[in-house]
Amino acid sequence: MDSTRFEQIRASGDLPSPKGIALAVIRLTRQQDVSTAELARVIGADPAFVGRLIKAANGLVAFSRRPVASVHEALMVLGLPAVRTMVLGFSLLSHYRRGACQAFDYNRFWSASLARALAAQVFAERTRAAPADELFAVGLLGSVGELSLATLYPAEYAAVLEAASRPGAAPLLELEQAEFAMNHRELTGAMLQDWGLPRIFIDAVAQSHDPEETHLADGSRARRMLQVLVAARDVAEICVSDDVARNRLAAGLFMDGARLGIERECIVADCERIAALWLDWGGLLQLEQPRAPNFADLAEAGPVVVAAAKVPAVSQARKRSAVKLPATPEPADAAAGEPAARAHQRALIVDDEPRTRAGLRAVLEQAHYEVHEAGDGRQGMELALELQPQIMILDWNLPELDGPDLVRSLRQTRIGQAIYMILLTHSGDDEHLVAAFDAGADDFIAKPLRPRVLAARLKAGQRVVRLQQEVEREHEEIRHFASQLAVTNRRLHEAALTDALTGFPNRRYAIDRIQQEWSAAQRWGRPLSCMIIDLDNFKQINDTFGHDVGDEVLRSAADALRGALRGQDVVCRTGGDEFLAICPETDLAHALSCAERLRKALDSLSLQAGDARVAISASIGVAMREHWMPDVDALMKQADLGAYLAKQKGRNRVATVQKTGESDGVATAAD
Repeated sequence: MDSTRFEQIRASGDLPSPKGIALAVIRLTRQQDVSTAELARVIGADPAFVGRLIKAANGLVAFSRRPVASVHEALMVLGLPAVRTMVLGFSLLSHYRRGACQAFDYNRFWSASLARALAAQVFAERTRAAPADELFAVGLLGSVGELSLATLYPAEYAAVLEAASRPGAAPLLELEQAEFAMNHRELTGAMLQDWGLPRIFIDAVAQSHDPEETHLADGSRARRMLQVLVAARDVAEICVSDDVARNRLAAGLFMDGARLGIERECIVADCERIAALWLDWGGLLQLEQPRAPNFADLAEAGPVVVAAAKVPAVSQARKRSAVKLPATPEPADAAAGEPAARAHQRALIVDDEPRTRAGLRAVLEQAHYEVHEAGDGRQGMELALELQPQIMILDWNLPELDGPDLVRSLRQTRIGQAIYMILLTHSGDDEHLVAAFDAGADDFIAKPLRPRVLAARLKAGQRVVRLQQEVEREHEEIRHFASQLAVTNRRLHEAALTDALTGFPNRRYAIDRIQQEWSAAQRWGRPLSCMIIDLDNFKQINDTFGHDVGDEVLRSAADALRGALRGQDVVCRTGGDEFLAICPETDLAHALSCAERLRKALDSLSLQAGDARVAISASIGVAMREHWMPDVDALMKQADLGAYLAKQKGRNRVATVQKTGESDGVATAAD
């Protein structure tokens, strides 16, 4: 994804991002001199994440170690990179488990992401393809682009998802591209890169969607990591699918497991363990999960047609249940002076005394609130993040986490900032009053409770909540307008970088893109090749048959090139009859092979112009980045010399002026 486009999206402030304590943890882990003690202190302020982190250290990584009992030990076991990515993933799950996109199944998304994370971790343990804890985090975030589109453009993405679910619809990626001038895979890669994940993980995530198109060498660490993520994706789809789909998907899982070198019996054992962990973690994260699959039964069911098993990881026809959103209250009725939609307001009581909870419930239900209860601070924290109540009444002295600390923790989250919080205490002195407001409470009530006073305080709180919701609606309208403007700007930007005749990127884009790939190749020490593709005798075609025929030749040539190139290659039209192909992570031998495939695709074309047939062919020059080249211009110059050599040799051929592995001289390939 173009970096400029991503910066525009990120600047909107609407991208899913870590909040509160999670953001503080991520910033700390980026510091080279951060101490484990300091990091443990910050993490300790979020009881929910403390529990998840210790569980990860005990149940996901440290199977052969003694049980981990503290944050400090968990940090030592997991390491900073894994902790950073885990806190990011869990923060997104806490804050984006619901949303406004009606056609997007948020619960299914997170349930599948969790299954993919667990499967990636277990398979990584067995194959040693990568650190298991890091692959857990990568699996959890591997489809975050879907969530991002649902968050950025809820109404528009709902329409795209519904269109993709219809019989005979275009692929989801194409519909996304048409609507937003980007797709969820591009956005996932850009976000992972922005969050600082290593490039090898980002590439593996990107290629796991189309593993057959990968250029990674067999047996390499990157290839095995890719295979782990592909198998993990298979497991995730099986976990969240119905029984019919599970039987269809099982063949793909066992085939991908075999590619990892895992025997069928071991795959079954690993998957049964993954399913158990998936249910355990789902309960901890409060996800609604279907019945776990029985992988032993799937294995015994026998082989299934492999073609049917290779279902896209993001099924276009997946059933997405509508998400029930928190209702927004209507304007107050002038006669009654009460909100018309009061019945939809949620209140959460956090108190360890059942009698107090019963008294509060009576007052709240009389005021038409939907009431929920928690008996301690930790449970109150979890329910507050899950239910997102408008009003919260909590006791000062609570087990597990006292009232002021609970208020402080919630105020550091996006959800908690919008809750109207009332603290209860037996003391009504000034010190308690000051301490309550310092903690972030909105109001303060002394015990014993007086129902009429409490009802009046609730009415005052409701006015504040209603004002906040009105402001949020206005902000939402502004965000919607800004998102539409951003899409329009991206389309205009794309149009400025696109050749209207062929649909390929133009010369301006080509120069920027090859410079980006040059910088990446230089930074990571990876190969980079390019091709200059020059159509043969194009001026003669134009002069003989006219520009209409010439335009048709260019369109046909563009279609042939588009169909013959690999997924990671980029083709641009840089001149009248000249194209530039950029081939990242491709050495000279593979680039020559790819160029020959392009040459053959063009050579097979011909057009009818009146009574004459117009033949189409091209001379292609190929070059690879070498250490002596000072800049990208030198690389393109070498490719240009190759194209010139191909024309000298008789046209309709591939040539390079660089040394190949088979010859110390000029290498050419002809039809």
